[in-house]
Amino acid sequence: MEAEEMKVIEDRVLTPVTEIDIRELAEVYDERDVYLSVYLPTASGKDDAENHSFVGARAKAIEDALSRELKEIFRETMEMVDDHLFSEPIPGERGRIIFASAPASLLHVRRIGLETVRSMVLDTSPFLLPLAKMRDDYSDYGVLLLDSKEARLFCVRSDILEDMNHLSTDLMSKHKKGGWSQMRFNRLRKGAIKSFLSEVIEDVRESCSHRDTRGLVVAGPGEAKNQLAEMLPFELKKKILGVLDLPIDAPEKEIVEAGDEIALEDERARSIERAEELRSEIRKGGLAVLGVEATRDALNAGRANVLVLLKDASIPGWICERCQVIEARKRPPESCPTCGGPTSPVDVVEELYELAERTGAEVEFVEEDACLASSEGVGALLRY
Repeated sequence: MEAEEMKVIEDRVLTPVTEIDIRELAEVYDERDVYLSVYLPTASGKDDAENHSFVGARAKAIEDALSRELKEIFRETMEMVDDHLFSEPIPGERGRIIFASAPASLLHVRRIGLETVRSMVLDTSPFLLPLAKMRDDYSDYGVLLLDSKEARLFCVRSDILEDMNHLSTDLMSKHKKGGWSQMRFNRLRKGAIKSFLSEVIEDVRESCSHRDTRGLVVAGPGEAKNQLAEMLPFELKKKILGVLDLPIDAPEKEIVEAGDEIALEDERARSIERAEELRSEIRKGGLAVLGVEATRDALNAGRANVLVLLKDASIPGWICERCQVIEARKRPPESCPTCGGPTSPVDVVEELYELAERTGAEVEFVEEDACLASSEGVGALLRY
């Protein structure tokens, strides 16, 4: 296969998970098991040794389960990824995601700053659930770190800290105390601080208009951060995820760890709200459904606005690789009763997730919820 014919995406820099086009990957499928998906942690030498052992065992198990024709295709695909599975991690890399298919001439290699679950799957389409869960937990957010003289604006993307802007003002050189009274000096200094914070707000407004972020963490020492939070216009104030104390010269790791804690707490709160919204709609017979079949039908009809899933949900079933009929809790028949096409065993939750991506529905993962758990961890809020 000519290298130039390959659809290759290989990142040699860290890639935020939000930058991976998951919707495009959800559109990819075949009637045969030809798409290999590999997720490997790469943070340490111990990971490397365990990765070699894991990939070797999984490759043998997968190949032993394939027909002669698919064995050859699988070997070709493994040859494609061989140089990428165990190559030296780049600085900051904690995980690696590979999607590959020899028949589709497809090779995606993504290096990420997050530690991923170890997984290797051969299926009729890329295996996207681990990536989807990481995207749910690690959507992009901003951090504004400031005091009364300096402001630093960052975007945190999958634990990658991007410096967006840096503003500073030398208040004491602009307003020397000299022979002024303490009261007048303090009044002038307060006015200068307010002017500086107004400049910071305009910078944040401009920067946020170009970024799709979950929200903004406001941090710093002293009272300047609280004063700025109060001065923010409504559209920015409602984006604040939290306000916390941090030194203005905090190292990157400390900024990311503190920001992650607040952003993840905000995500958990949003998930709880979605689950409550689902329960409320179900109680009053409104725009919501529970269970695999009702959710599947709503997605197929384009009625589902938000697919709500328990994060650890897994439901065995099968799919027709030709007409995409999905059935849960059943063994795959020899051929699809609807179209006669080939069938494959699947995790129905993965298939519902891909269907949501293809139909433009949002997806919300919930840590725990008794109502969802009673319906195999699957439900949906409807558009109509």
